[in-house]
This record gives sequence, C-alpha cells and structure tokens, in this order.
Amino acid sequence: MKIGLDIMGGDFAPEATLAGAFLASKQLDSAVELVLIGDKNKIEKTLEAEGYPKDFFEIVHAEMSIENGENPAKAFAKKPNSSINKGYSLLSEGKIHGFASAGSTGAMMVGAMYTIKSLPGIIRPVITAAVPQLNGNYSILLDVGINPDCKPDVLFQYGLVGSIYANHVYNIDNPRIGLVNIGEEKEKGNLVVKSAHELMNGTKRFNFIGNIEGNEIFDDKADVMVCDGFVGNIILKEAEAFYKIIKKKNISDSYFERFNFENIGGTPLLGVNGNIIIGHGISNDIAVKNMILHTKEVIDAKLSEKIKEAFQ
Repeated sequence: MKIGLDIMGGDFAPEATLAGAFLASKQLDSAVELVLIGDKNKIEKTLEAEGYPKDFFEIVHAEMSIENGENPAKAFAKKPNSSINKGYSLLSEGKIHGFASAGSTGAMMVGAMYTIKSLPGIIRPVITAAVPQLNGNYSILLDVGINPDCKPDVLFQYGLVGSIYANHVYNIDNPRIGLVNIGEEKEKGNLVVKSAHELMNGTKRFNFIGNIEGNEIFDDKADVMVCDGFVGNIILKEAEAFYKIIKKKNISDSYFERFNFENIGGTPLLGVNGNIIIGHGISNDIAVKNMILHTKEVIDAKLSEKIKEAFQ
C-alpha cells in the first residue's frame, strides 16, 4: 500500500507535515509506504537533519503549492507542478492508493472533479466530521462545508454514503441515520428538509430514525447526522469554538478533549473514485500523523469501492 502525502499543504508546511510523516512511519507496518509530494530539496534536508537516509521515503518533486487565498480552479489549472496536482496525478495513475493533504480544501475538491471524478450515480461528493458522543463513541456529521445548498435527493444520498462510511470504517452495524432539523416531527423544517424526510422515511437502503434536533447532536441519538454544508459547517465551527473556550479557561475534561481536531487528523471526501483525505489547514505534526493513519483505515475498508457498489 502506498499513501501519498502533500508535504506543501497546510499553514505549517513543510515542517509540520514532514514531522507528521515521521510520526506516522513509526506506527505503520512495513507493508505501507509513504510517498512525500513536495519540494525535494526541503524534504531531503529535513531527512538529513533528522538522521534519516534520503531514500527513507519515496519523494515526488513538486516545487509549487496552491495557497488558500487562490481561486481553486484557476490555481489547479495554472499550477500543474503543484503538490496537490501531482498527488492527484499519482492517484489517477494508480501509483498511490490514497492521497492526504491539509492544503486548500477548494483545490482538493477541484482536483478530485478534474481527475478521479465522482462515482457514477453520485450527485455531489461530501465531506464529513467526527462528532464525539457522551458515551465515548463518535457520530458522523455530513456535509460540513462543501455544499451549502442541497436538494432533497442529495441529502438522501448523504444518508446512504454516511451509512457505508460508518459501517466499514467505524465498524457500526446497521448505523442509525438522522436528519438534522428544527424539530423531531416530520412536519417541521424548511421545504428541502421536509422533502428529504419524505424520501428517507421508509427507505430500505439505510436505517433512517427520523429528525435530529440541535440539542441532540452530542447525545448519541444517531450514528450519522445528515444536513447541508451550511448547517453542518456552523455546527462544526461552534463545536470548535466551545473547545477553544474550554482550553482558555484551563478546564481539563476527557470528553471535551475529544473535540480536538488533532485526534482525527482528517476527513474523507466521499463519493469520488478514489481515497482522498482532507486535513485541517492548521494541522500540526500530531494531526498530520492521524490524517495519514485515517487514510490507511479508509484504504483498508475499500470505502470508495463499497460506495460504488451501492450506487450500481
């Protein structure tokens, strides 16, 4: 197995990404090889400084990077030698089995659409977030930012895709799928959510349990919580805000520590023809390490293939 890592992606690259690669290499077995994509000179200098041989990792040279302030589509087209561009080329050619980056989310999305493309039948790919529950488990929230406007059939697909992810990566049997809404009654919500409820209610493709209210997000009512990217991103950012407040107040609590994004590292882009993991732009070495380890989990689960089978 080969995992490609964008060394140039993230606010603290390449130092944090290289440090994360070192940490991950200590936990990965010998059958897993990391392919570092980025400035070869910087990578080799760091390897030498850390006492590693230059051939410790496979290195694919990419002297350019796509910055967060750039237009994703234009930058991807104008920078064929960027680390994100090179990573997608390797993935589409089958030279790596998964690609992880903490770089521009927009560029990662554009790259997927330009190269490996959506799986047949998928209306819109989606990204997720792991939400800590009080009982010690995690639930999956999707979408959390890519698609701020969704039609009912897109939300229905999110339920199916999320169910497959929860089952094969989180090992949850018959995952409970909930629809984020302003009330538990099926009559509640805007037109899109009410129509989505009608599509989901009674389906045999996944285990739909009904609506999930905002005060139930962390209460283990559902294994997968479906919403559009506008609502999901607000929920995600609010959770991050509470974690920051707790840290500022020097409150130590094992449950709230699970909100630290470093623990997950990254989230997969679901619904595309390949294994893509997107990390937080402020990822440090621990976050990068966990992003790489989660990439291995997604590859091992054959997640993209499982989703493709469900839509055939």
